[in-house]
Amino acid sequence: MDVRASAERVGYVFQDPENQIVCETVWHEMAFGLENLGVSRDEMRRRVAETSYFFGLEDWLHRDTDTLSGGRKQLLSLAAVLALRPRVLLLDEPTSQLDPVAEKNFLHALFRVNRELGCTVVVATHQPRPMLEYATCAYRIEGGRVRDVVDLASLGSREGLLALDSCRPAQGATSAAAAIREGWFRYDRAGGWVLRGLDVTFSSGAVHAVVGGNGCGKSTMLSVLAKTAKLQRGRMVRGTASAALLPQNPKALLVSETVRDELMEWASSCGYDEATAQEQTARLGLAGLETRHPYDLSGGQRQLLALAKLLLIGPELLLLDEPTKGLDLASRCIIARALREHAQAGGTVVIATHDLDFAEQVSDDVAMMFDGEIACMESPADFFADNVFYRA
Repeated sequence: MDVRASAERVGYVFQDPENQIVCETVWHEMAFGLENLGVSRDEMRRRVAETSYFFGLEDWLHRDTDTLSGGRKQLLSLAAVLALRPRVLLLDEPTSQLDPVAEKNFLHALFRVNRELGCTVVVATHQPRPMLEYATCAYRIEGGRVRDVVDLASLGSREGLLALDSCRPAQGATSAAAAIREGWFRYDRAGGWVLRGLDVTFSSGAVHAVVGGNGCGKSTMLSVLAKTAKLQRGRMVRGTASAALLPQNPKALLVSETVRDELMEWASSCGYDEATAQEQTARLGLAGLETRHPYDLSGGQRQLLALAKLLLIGPELLLLDEPTKGLDLASRCIIARALREHAQAGGTVVIATHDLDFAEQVSDDVAMMFDGEIACMESPADFFADNVFYRA
């Protein structure tokens, strides 16, 4: 195929939607590919309308793309590609930033694309279980080669996830380390409230998981706790505790030419040496990558590098937004142990996540966020026991 034929027939959805979205508004992002193919204005409007209805984008069609949650950006990336009506659709970790309900809807949409539109769908994923009822075949890749065909029934097994059980909390939390009281926040006066009277307390010596639908306010709450966003009403109580935030896109923390330089960036101001940095590198599975450029690492390796960088400064409050997205089981176990060790040393960990298996096996408590508030906060056993939609 030449370049045009490839653009018309093959659609590709990136692992990181930040690398794919180029326009300021949702509507223009939906139309961007069609404009490049020279589709007529009437046909363009029709395709944008049809695709928007298919994915339920009508309510945020005129939103600025930079105000969308990570999950909504992922949906937008898929919708913009499908507006091109490709014959083959390639997706890299497409549900890593989606809540369980949105993930189910997303996969069902892929099922419809495959069955109703006759489109071949290929998904690369580290978490294949949700694909069980949709996939028609599965393959395992090792060393750059397709090694074997996988029995679809095995996708439903939780074998291997139990390796995280060794990271179970050993003791309960102690005192309050951070809290938000009657917190209200919105990004601009014309926009709706993202946080609505939020009341929540996070204790020291514990890992707290926050789950909830895309756009419910999880990332905004972390920004408030990190003091990168300021409440319009209410107050945030953190005392003198130091805090560090790992955002959904770890590239926001990576500014140097090599992995080593990244890890040593804050050494003089935070009082650690190169031996400590090397030890942290080994603990997080990054040994041997010291001379690599951070942008030449895989998405998972960048995530681990950004976490290593934050752990080196020893924050009392560690905030993480989707820390396991795009990670294989081994990397998820590495992060799980690092977070448990940080909590056992007296630190406070707050993670916003859609990875329910990870939340169940690592956290001391799980909070459900809904409409800018905390709807409940319970132990993992109680939270998942009776939950219809949020099940690990």
